[in-house]
Amino acid sequence: MENENQQLDIELSEDIAEGIYSNLALITHSQSEFVIDFIKIMPGVPKARVKSRILLTPQHAKRLVKALSENIMKFESMNGKIKDIDSGFPMGFGGPTAQA
Repeated sequence: MENENQQLDIELSEDIAEGIYSNLALITHSQSEFVIDFIKIMPGVPKARVKSRILLTPQHAKRLVKALSENIMKFESMNGKIKDIDSGFPMGFGGPTAQA
């Protein structure tokens, strides 16, 4: 097959290489696409802003899940099991209750 030996030249600009921190992802979908919104929430701040939105075809979303799963298994084999937090909101965000 001709495509097996082709390489993809991927360019990464400095501003994209810097990355965007996210500690919450919201995922929605329609019949034709998956939408992943990456959000940064701060403790005690009731409002958060979407920092990045990624749109994927269902096939691409499934490939992403497979690749992420494989990478998590590799990470855990080298670094130990990742603790799974089973709460509705990540890391207990919401901040302390104010007292007068």
